[in-house]
Amino acid sequence: MSSEPRGGRSAQLKHTGLRPGWTTGACATAATTAAYTALLTGEFPDPVTITLPKGQTPSFALAAEELADGHAMAGIVKDAGDDPDVTHGALVRVTVRPLPAGAGAVFRAGPGVGTVTRPGLPLPVGEPAVNPVPRQMMRDHVAQVAERYGGSGDVEITISVDHGEEIARSTWNPRLGILGGLSILGTTGIVVPYSCSAWIDSIRRGVDVARAAGRTHVAGCTGSTSEKTVVAEYGLPEDALLDMGDFAGAVLKYLRRHPVDRLTICGGFAKLSKLAAGHLDLHSARSQVDKGFLAELARRGGADEALAAEVAEANTGLAALRICQTAGVPLGSLVATAARDEALAVLRGAPVAVDVLCIDRAGALVGRSTVA
Repeated sequence: MSSEPRGGRSAQLKHTGLRPGWTTGACATAATTAAYTALLTGEFPDPVTITLPKGQTPSFALAAEELADGHAMAGIVKDAGDDPDVTHGALVRVTVRPLPAGAGAVFRAGPGVGTVTRPGLPLPVGEPAVNPVPRQMMRDHVAQVAERYGGSGDVEITISVDHGEEIARSTWNPRLGILGGLSILGTTGIVVPYSCSAWIDSIRRGVDVARAAGRTHVAGCTGSTSEKTVVAEYGLPEDALLDMGDFAGAVLKYLRRHPVDRLTICGGFAKLSKLAAGHLDLHSARSQVDKGFLAELARRGGADEALAAEVAEANTGLAALRICQTAGVPLGSLVATAARDEALAVLRGAPVAVDVLCIDRAGALVGRSTVA
């Protein structure tokens, strides 16, 4: 019997024929591992192997290295695979310095890495733009190296990206208040390549596989975190999970012609607020969070004009959500309900019941609709 995945994210990626790549977070983790190993042993591992959150163990060749009194630096060129990622080919450098006992792992933004200057992101104002999952990956690998070679694990980790400030002008970072360069990102360590036509075709194949397996309940998920949420909520098997990415419209239009009994849509609050506002392509290059629309939803949920104005001026969708959570306005569920209604409109009466789950960056439910 073949061990090839029949459905779910792995099968979809294989079906596209596109080569995956590595996130800036994975590259920074590999560079951190190599630099700290050299700091403790005097030798750089090359290639350096790391373990990603889902257990994969890629190896990375070093493109730069430097060992001197009190610090070690390793650099890795980011390979984004077949994804049209603006950071493809960027050199990610990490410099590791020892700190006093008890300091832990401390992160610094070097040249080309941004700093958070506005609220509403998953990091406090003033912090380097190194997202939570990459931070944890680096901490874990520092701890492993420390245990192996007798270190304390108390280090300063300074991450830089050559020409990062220039590259960041092609991203949303300046608008989000991340100044000085790029963000270090990635929840799985893997860049999933998105060719529109190839990925939409993979979604259709995912629906076909689910129907052939007799699945009556499928889930369209925007990423791996939303997949975990759906599995925790409903116990769906892998071949019932559709990795829709940004292509909500592709899922809905194909199910309109090839229905199943029930569809759950699960994704981040900001992405699903775009669906709620009528966008079927959720990519940041083709649709943006409409905070005026969120303000109107907040009014429907009981917000007064002052609160609605605050929502309309929020830096990000997540910031708007937090404002409403503090005020007791259920913006997450209002977005989920509006997204469900938009999905039903696209389905045009096809016999598919729909519910929507909104999550935050950590995967916690922040809103849900009923099934309709």
